[in-house]
Amino acid sequence: MTYKLIAVDLDDTLLRNDLTISDRAKRAIQAAMDKGTLVTFATGRMYRSALPYALALGLDLPLITYQGALVKYADGRQVYHRPIDLSIAREIINLGKQWGIHINVYINDELYMETETQWGKDYAAKVRVPVNLLDLPLGLNQNPTKILFLDEPEVLDMAAQKLAERFKDAINLTKSKNTYLEISHPKATKGNALKELAQSLQIRREEVMAIGDNLNDLDMINYAGCGVAVGNAVQALKEAADFITGTNDDDGVAEAIEKLVL
Repeated sequence: MTYKLIAVDLDDTLLRNDLTISDRAKRAIQAAMDKGTLVTFATGRMYRSALPYALALGLDLPLITYQGALVKYADGRQVYHRPIDLSIAREIINLGKQWGIHINVYINDELYMETETQWGKDYAAKVRVPVNLLDLPLGLNQNPTKILFLDEPEVLDMAAQKLAERFKDAINLTKSKNTYLEISHPKATKGNALKELAQSLQIRREEVMAIGDNLNDLDMINYAGCGVAVGNAVQALKEAADFITGTNDDDGVAEAIEKLVL
């Protein structure tokens, strides 16, 4: 099969543990693009946080960011934005505060939190964006692109269960790390965004490859004609994948592109 479109997750997939892209991965992506294969990112990250990596690689497709809530070209042209309804967002924030969870809120590609906890500081340092402080939920006056809960895995599992019971199909819940619970618009998933992108480019599902590591990559792995899990992926993703490659720190993305595309 000739793959015409590749969607790659960033954290713990393309990015090594030091948050850089290896030279081998850069060469593999460049060679795939030279061959005519289209490449994009599908990440839970903010657009502004994914953008430097896209510019470094010369990606000219719309970037799938915020789990698929914001799809936007590297030159700033927006394809679509699917934020969370304001009233639902406020209720989710109130519940998170009751449970003592650190909450990130994203508005207009800016990061907001009520207080800079250690969770918040570590997150901001990792994604390299400034923190804005906001009284939550009172200060929130527009639909946020995404909400992120950061806490220990068992706390987030409890929160996910309660939010799923309370909001059912009004939100999408997924984990991008065992300490990150991602809350987004019900249609804001990587799989939905990748499907729409492929259709807009008139590329068949069988011609799409997706590479990821965690549960937020599951629906795009299931959608793609070839779903690839890196070696450090969670077990559920490995079981769903068509191909398992090396880890993020051992050039797994480069290996998959070399073997399956080049």
